[in-house]
Amino acid sequence: MASMDIPADGPHEVARPAVRAVAAPRLTWLTLALMTTASVASLRAAPTMAVYGLACVFLYLVPAVVFLLPTALVSAELASGWNGGVYRWVSEGLSKPLGFLAVWCQFAMTIFYYPSLLAFVASTIAYVINPALASNGVYTAIVIMVLYWTGVWVSSRGTKALAGLSSWGLVIGTLVPGTILVVLGMVFLAQGNPSAAPMTASHLLPQWTGLASLVLIVNNFLSYSGMEMNAVHVSSLKNPAKEYPKSMFLAMGLVLLIFILPALAISWVVPADQTSLTAGVMQAFEAFFSYFHIGWMTPIAAVMLISASLAGMLTWLAGPSKGLLEISRNEGYLPPYLQKLNKHGIQQNILVTQGVVTTVIALMYALIPGVSSVYWIFSTITTQVYLIVYLLMFVAAIRLRRNQPDHPRGYRVPALTLVCVTGWLASAAALVIGFVPPSQFGGNSVGAYVAFVGGGLLVLGVLIPWAFLKFRKPSWRMEGGDAE
Repeated sequence: MASMDIPADGPHEVARPAVRAVAAPRLTWLTLALMTTASVASLRAAPTMAVYGLACVFLYLVPAVVFLLPTALVSAELASGWNGGVYRWVSEGLSKPLGFLAVWCQFAMTIFYYPSLLAFVASTIAYVINPALASNGVYTAIVIMVLYWTGVWVSSRGTKALAGLSSWGLVIGTLVPGTILVVLGMVFLAQGNPSAAPMTASHLLPQWTGLASLVLIVNNFLSYSGMEMNAVHVSSLKNPAKEYPKSMFLAMGLVLLIFILPALAISWVVPADQTSLTAGVMQAFEAFFSYFHIGWMTPIAAVMLISASLAGMLTWLAGPSKGLLEISRNEGYLPPYLQKLNKHGIQQNILVTQGVVTTVIALMYALIPGVSSVYWIFSTITTQVYLIVYLLMFVAAIRLRRNQPDHPRGYRVPALTLVCVTGWLASAAALVIGFVPPSQFGGNSVGAYVAFVGGGLLVLGVLIPWAFLKFRKPSWRMEGGDAE
């Protein structure tokens, strides 16, 4: 979920001759489609869907139609009419407190996102050192803590080089290994080897064993989140009304290919009951490389995946917290301690506080049996918290269209109400389904699963933002404070 924003014109642009200023920066619809693909696509979720074999196609297509597309279109209209991101959209459409809730949830989801991301990194590193470590909770916890605090140290120094990491992450850690995985898988099948998962038409739909059989679809909503990030570029298109939908349809197709094909490749070689939700990609690479007698490539594949994940973490580590900081300095939503900047202009106190919570979460990997189970719980909590943002955004979009119909917009969504209702219902359904444990957890852990997910959602998505709004003081407001 790394954004590839085009740098805005800086002060140096003003000093250039006027003739240069006439030509406004433009994006082609193809460029925007590739940028959006880079923002959304990742191999990290592939093992989660690989356990469903051919049915992963269905499980990816459904949220793409009812969530990915509505999110992309609605955020484009909002971004083309109101700058300031989701806080501005929800504040003007609903209220400032709800706007704070939206931007808080954007930040809070990273509290569980980073542990799950770094758990994936830990399992990948294990395949370079000792594959048995991939299922070791203590090892996973140590790696999460070391990498996160290293990331905080790097980010707190305001390293500008981090800005371009997302584009390299897409190529090195997603496109190249993803292509290798799929090509090897196709050659593997072409040589007459049987697929570990059935690939017949009767397996296109997931086997119905109760609501739990569809729970993994919830994780796909998080996989698709981030479409609103690049919506800010809609005004840079020559003809937004025609080019933006075309760009989003192409991006959706590319994202689906990047998600579906590697997931299928994993299912061809790793049986569902042996697939690790954190190490599934490396399981597939190891199996393919062993079969083709090129085992020396396993560490190379691991390094590529690690580089992409770490680039994504560093690129995003300070992003959501910076947005929260800027709004809080103007409106007084956070205590002064959390609003302080270090000498590099970075919100170090927020990062450190978040790091303490991340450390506690990391320890759960050591205390709760089954790394895959912990990984799935944290991924679900991340999705639940982030879904609150979209629930608010869809309602705000309808209210803004009704209350400010004449407000200038570079792009208008056809049948906006229908699109918003579809996206809202899909988000609400995903939030509810997220409380049902997937079939892999069995019946004995249902109570613990619901308690963890419900507790995480309640504390992060409701109680903490309510407490900030309830107890904030006028002295917390720092008007004119610069977060740069």
